[in-house]
Amino acid sequence: MKSLTKGKMWCYAIGQLGWSIISGLVGSWLVYFYQPDTAAKADGMIPLIPEGRVIFGILTIIGLITAGGRIFDAITDPLVGNWSDKCRHPLGRRIPFMKYSAIPLGIVFVLVFCAPVNRISALNTAWLFVFVAAYYFAITCYCTPYTSLLAELTHSQDEKLQLSTCISLTFIVGTAVGYAAPVIWGAFMGMGISRIPAMRITFALLAALATVCMLVPVFTIKEKDYCDCVPGNSSVTTSLMKTFRNRNFRIFVAQDIIYFLGLTMFQTGLPFFVTSLLCFGEQMSTVMFVGLTACSLLFYPFITKLAHVIGKKKLVVIAFAGFFLTFGFTALCGPRLGLQVPVQAVLIVLLGAFPMAIFGICPQAIVADIAQSDEAETGENRSGMFYAARTFAMKFGQSAAMLLFTSLATIGAADGTGYRVVAAVAAGCCALGGLLMLCFNEKKVLASIGAAGGTAQ
Repeated sequence: MKSLTKGKMWCYAIGQLGWSIISGLVGSWLVYFYQPDTAAKADGMIPLIPEGRVIFGILTIIGLITAGGRIFDAITDPLVGNWSDKCRHPLGRRIPFMKYSAIPLGIVFVLVFCAPVNRISALNTAWLFVFVAAYYFAITCYCTPYTSLLAELTHSQDEKLQLSTCISLTFIVGTAVGYAAPVIWGAFMGMGISRIPAMRITFALLAALATVCMLVPVFTIKEKDYCDCVPGNSSVTTSLMKTFRNRNFRIFVAQDIIYFLGLTMFQTGLPFFVTSLLCFGEQMSTVMFVGLTACSLLFYPFITKLAHVIGKKKLVVIAFAGFFLTFGFTALCGPRLGLQVPVQAVLIVLLGAFPMAIFGICPQAIVADIAQSDEAETGENRSGMFYAARTFAMKFGQSAAMLLFTSLATIGAADGTGYRVVAAVAAGCCALGGLLMLCFNEKKVLASIGAAGGTAQ
């Protein structure tokens, strides 16, 4: 099998740039678009679905729809992972799924934001329910096979870390593009286009860019040149059960659920933290995220070196501690804290940069290690199911986060108390995630790879 060149690594990473643009836009602006806060309404946003609480005075419609979409997505992850593992297409097991899902993903993403009635309507609620589910299924069909390739394209720890670094960089850039969307629709508004059409045009343009990026690895990487594309033969249930028999994978998945629960609440809440707690305009979200991204990139050269010195496990524990401080500080932010508000914004950026860099590189490489270790012990390559199961857990955490965020944010809505509670809960999640990660046996995983003749160090 060939080794990946730097050029091919970047071709693969551009695919992540594409889907992360779309994912970043949904994560940052879906709730904001359909359930605008007071400041957004003052700037021209119109509620499109009922805003009140609906079940036990807790769960909101937007929370139920987004969480339901992620749960549906999570259920389909093992199915897609198993289909990919068993695929017998001439192009390989992963590339065909990416090829045929990229364009549908771009289309349904745009339709998510194209509710047909320009006011609160049950028809908009039904529209959102259908197309959120379609969006999550389409992104699963691309992302599960895509991430599975990380374990199969790489043949050493160095290659894993290098490729993880590449896709982390493109993920950050893609997510940053999502936060930069207000700058683009602001330009359209400056041309006289009203706010909601301007947002929809922005989403359509970015979706076109994302689709082109997602197709780059499809047409530049020949999967069978780098991977042993031997189809599996296990059923979905059997393959999933085998995957979760791996104790280290169960530990990793548990901390991953907690991590994404906290991160998704914080990411979804960032525009609200900026406008309600720090009292900035919404475009400050873009400034802060770009600053966070730029600072995190400065740490990237050190992350790969530190991973070799102290291990990926310890780095992830450190990252949890860093995000605990970041989210906890955010919960306290505001004019009454005693620090100038711009200083508070800078501190959030500086505190979050290092853990953001670690989480950008290490988790994907850890899953690749676990999949390779399991293959060495069982003789069966189930990379697709490992990444699907990991994505299942990730989306379970994200689903819970959307329910929690849309419910907690309603607490003391007039003074932003709910947003402080959101940030505090996110900090607590990071503390718990760090404790769970301490139970992960990284030495055993790497020893299995080394015993099978792989490169564990």
